[in-house]
Amino acid sequence: MKTIAIVSRKGGSGKSTLAIHLAVAAVIDGREVAIVDLDPQASCAKWSDSRESETPVVVSAQASRLDKVLSAAKDEGADLVFIDTSPHAETAALAAIRAANLILIPCRPTILDLRAIDDTVDLIKLAKKTLVAAVVLNAVPSQGSLGDEAEEAIANYKIPVAPVKIGHRSAFVRSLTDGLTALEYEPKGKAAKEILELYKWTCTQV
Repeated sequence: MKTIAIVSRKGGSGKSTLAIHLAVAAVIDGREVAIVDLDPQASCAKWSDSRESETPVVVSAQASRLDKVLSAAKDEGADLVFIDTSPHAETAALAAIRAANLILIPCRPTILDLRAIDDTVDLIKLAKKTLVAAVVLNAVPSQGSLGDEAEEAIANYKIPVAPVKIGHRSAFVRSLTDGLTALEYEPKGKAAKEILELYKWTCTQV
C-alpha cells in the first residue's frame, strides 16, 4: 500500500480538493482507494456524506490514530491512501509526513502561498525522513504568466514542482457541491484532463 500526504501550512491552498480529485482518479483507474481526513474541518468527510458512490472510502481520524487507520486500510485491501491535513495542526501534518511515501504540497501562485512553502519544507525536515516531495501549482489563472513566475520562485526552495499545473476552474467548485469531482461532473473538460495528468504523474512517483 502506498500513502500520499497532501500537506501545506497555508489555508485555502486546495488540499482537500486535490486529495478528493486524485482519489477519484485512482478509483476510476481501478485502484482500491481511501482518504484519511485529519483536518478538523472534515472537508473530505463532508464531501463523502453528500456523495452517492461508496468509493473512495473516507475516514475522519485524529493524528494519534493514523497508524491504526492506515493499518486497517491495508487489511481491507486498500492499495492507495491519500491523507488530507490541516494547515494549522502541526502534529497531524508531521504524522502524515512520517507515514507517507510521497508528499504533495499544493500552492496557489500568490506570494502568501509561496512563502508558506518554507514552513512546509521545515516540517518535512523536522520529520527527519527522506522521501519524495513536490509542489503542485493549483488554481493557476488560464491567462497571464503567474504560473510560470510561481514555478521560478519555487526553484529557490530547492523542491521539485509537479509538471502538471491545475487551473483555476469552476468545475472543481461546482462538482464538489454535489459530492462529485470534475472527473465525473465534466469528464471531457480541462479540469478533468489536468487531474488525470497529475494522477498519472503521481503514480510514477510512488
